[in-house]
Amino acid sequence: MAGKMRRSEAGSSSGSSSSSGSGSSRGETVVVDCGRCKSSCGYCKSPGRTSISHGLWAHSITVDDYQDLLDQGWRRSGCFLYKPEMERTCCPSYTIRLRASDFVPSKEQQRVSRRVQRFLDGMLDVKNPVEATDDPTISINTCTCACHEASSSGMKDSLSDQSEEKRSSEQIVSYLSEQLDKAVNKCTEHGGLPSGIKLPKASVKKVSQGKRKLLVEGGKDLLYSSNIAFQIAATLNRAKSANKEPSPNLENNAITAKAIAETLVASVDQLAQSSSSLAVRACNGHINFYGAATQSPTESSETLSGPEESARGCKRKSCCSRKNSEHLLGKRRRLEVRLKRSSFDPEEFDLYRRYQINVHNDAPDHVTESSYRRFLVDSPLVFVPPSGDSLVPPCGFGSFHQQYVIDGHLIAVGVIDILPKCLSSKYLFWDPDYAFLSVGKYSALQEINWVKENQVHCPSLQHYYLGYYIHSCSKMRYKAAYRPSELLCPLRYQWVPIDVASPLLDKKPYVVLSDFALLQNGESLLPHVPEKITDEQQHDDNVHGDLNDILVDDNEEMVEPETETSDDESGPETSGHGSVEIENGDVSEILIGLKGARVRYQDLRAAFGVKEQKYLESQLHRYKRSVGAELSKRIVYSLG
Repeated sequence: MAGKMRRSEAGSSSGSSSSSGSGSSRGETVVVDCGRCKSSCGYCKSPGRTSISHGLWAHSITVDDYQDLLDQGWRRSGCFLYKPEMERTCCPSYTIRLRASDFVPSKEQQRVSRRVQRFLDGMLDVKNPVEATDDPTISINTCTCACHEASSSGMKDSLSDQSEEKRSSEQIVSYLSEQLDKAVNKCTEHGGLPSGIKLPKASVKKVSQGKRKLLVEGGKDLLYSSNIAFQIAATLNRAKSANKEPSPNLENNAITAKAIAETLVASVDQLAQSSSSLAVRACNGHINFYGAATQSPTESSETLSGPEESARGCKRKSCCSRKNSEHLLGKRRRLEVRLKRSSFDPEEFDLYRRYQINVHNDAPDHVTESSYRRFLVDSPLVFVPPSGDSLVPPCGFGSFHQQYVIDGHLIAVGVIDILPKCLSSKYLFWDPDYAFLSVGKYSALQEINWVKENQVHCPSLQHYYLGYYIHSCSKMRYKAAYRPSELLCPLRYQWVPIDVASPLLDKKPYVVLSDFALLQNGESLLPHVPEKITDEQQHDDNVHGDLNDILVDDNEEMVEPETETSDDESGPETSGHGSVEIENGDVSEILIGLKGARVRYQDLRAAFGVKEQKYLESQLHRYKRSVGAELSKRIVYSLG
């Protein structure tokens, strides 16, 4: 493949040296071992430094090596690589992925896609969003009335399709009723109806599917109907019998529902807008609202504009309906998804600042350009350009920013790594004004679709990595909603279906998942089998992670952790079961980088004194356990 070799340490060694196993055309991986790192935990909020991981600082990483590191439980934050020490850390973190071609969206995920599409089609207004935010603690006031201020913070995002449809219908009914009341008032002002009589309020009802089938041709498009004309006629007839004169403008003083309905439809015509989506006409005293396509040239029918959605959660429906009628929908919007190489962009940084300050309440002086660059721009991945064959996608491999732009306005940025076998999602930040679109969930769906689409160009691209799944943190369980997903066993690095893993993790936070998977296949490796396995799995739509992880649902803190390194080797090793594939005693094949040279440790051992050897080999043992035997032969362990 085309592409220059990128080296952080120049030079070559003699015959004993070795190049990166990834192939010279893709560069080499060079790391500095940071050892054990302890930090405060952003998940359990422990007061001490209870989050424990092994850290590496990467000068450069080939995409092949990083793919293999992901499959051994590693992740990156900028140029810093880390892997939780699962038996030591307070919140064990399991790598989670799904095969994109097997992905089955849930009803909630489908609802998010439809919501965004309605917004793009002009059927959902950003000024009056019907949907709640992804984070229930973030208040998006869809109305400025007092009742909204009191209720908006309790909005729930997870609503069924049925309840959403019902809510939408209620809002349309309220809007149409208001339009008829305006028509009645207009007729009263102009003498079409008497002004000295108190007339009833209009009531519009949705026509059920069953009733539509009983109607004449065209009835199938009848959506709403009102009998207000009959109610007004009855009121006027009662007034007439009490010697109160009806309106002289009614033909022959006939106080009939049919005549009143036709009068009101004429008034509604003058209130209607050109961008209407409903047709209104009088039919034997009833005022019916149809789909616009039902309008017949032989009948008197007018078009009425109405909202598909309006403000949600307001007790004063008339308030929201009135405000919504002032913001009639219809403007179509254009969404562009742009994929660009990771680099600093002032517009992206401005959006990031708004997101951190408004969504996560970060202090403005803590949201700096340098911290942004360090965590979301800087990347050690060696870019691999497209090769024109089926080995590399058209965008190449490396670190990217995926921009979501609506009508030229940047609303979100997803930070992702595109690797030979997967798209690894890292972080997302978005415009707080668009929180009602559930941008985090929508971007995850787009990234899954991206993998599917690019399998044509690069068949090895199969999976979508969602970062870490932390079962002990309820706010991180939302990732299990992207199904069918699987978790990485922290001992054997085998993938286990989350439906198998979840009941085990209900019992304790750290589990050798592959043991139970082997039991399912009839092989007994455990001295003790769990007594009861349930199928219950909790899903939480709220996301709360740290800077090192994927932000799918928009509530992940990005705070620079305070870490300390430690050479303390006391306590349990990686697993009480022992290493399965690694001979911990042999570090001779580890590739060492020293003053530009690449040599195996066995060829360098004699250059160190006894104490230096002992100290260095203890570090190399721990390093080898963390990265695995094969990667330790390929990755350059830099000593300066």
